[in-house]
Amino acid sequence: MKALLRLVPGLWLTLLVAAPLALVAVLALSWQADGVPPYEPPWAGQGLNPDNLRLLLEDPHYRDSLLQSLVVAALTGGLCLLLAAPMGIGIARAGRWRNVLLAAVLLPFWTGFLIRIGAWIGLLRDEGWINAVLRALGLTQDPIPLLYTDGAMLLGMVHAYLPFAVLPIFAAATRLDPALEEAAADLGATPGHSFLTVTLPQLLPALAAAFLLVFIPAAGEYVIPELLGPPDATLVGRVVFQEFFQNRDWPVASALALALLALLTGPILLYQRLGRAG
Repeated sequence: MKALLRLVPGLWLTLLVAAPLALVAVLALSWQADGVPPYEPPWAGQGLNPDNLRLLLEDPHYRDSLLQSLVVAALTGGLCLLLAAPMGIGIARAGRWRNVLLAAVLLPFWTGFLIRIGAWIGLLRDEGWINAVLRALGLTQDPIPLLYTDGAMLLGMVHAYLPFAVLPIFAAATRLDPALEEAAADLGATPGHSFLTVTLPQLLPALAAAFLLVFIPAAGEYVIPELLGPPDATLVGRVVFQEFFQNRDWPVASALALALLALLTGPILLYQRLGRAG
């Protein structure tokens, strides 16, 4: 019985990770074809097709989509860190208000993802509340275009992924030893200097983990750029959707997904290596 229980994690990883990844890899090396499904696998007679992977390097449309996705994901991760660091530390030191504030951070998870995006659409559209307040205050006569912009897309992504950054920082902040900061203060360190030299180094692993928890899903995000972002935002999620459902080019869509996976594996390996070194 114990031997069977040891097989469960391996079986789980095989069914939900290795098998889908192998299928995507096979599709990336297949040939586009008319029919159902719209591809011809390598063993059907034509062999492996490396042109799909080569196309990602040669076609600027696919290169730009990968680059834009990484830039947007990095901006989202950075903005989340700027907000999550003081929030996580503050909640950890909030005493009896800790549970209440932590519940407020988790509150977005209690509502549907599309409902939250719909709320931002209602706020940012030309007839929305923000433009209504600006007109009521006399700050503008014509509505300011807020929806379908890069700013709206980043705002929606930061709102969606902020809890993923707050939680690891909060968990690390609860384990901080207050005696270290008290010792630094006794030695004449200012609060700012104490934070930079005592608190921040202890939080660096949590900050790196928080960034990755936001960066990785944000790089492949499709729904938020589609509903809040500008029409010309060619992020990977959008391009994969177009290739898969509109152009019915499953091999190219799979190759693009593999390329994004390879790019995201690098930061994860670097984080693990730095963690072992530390």
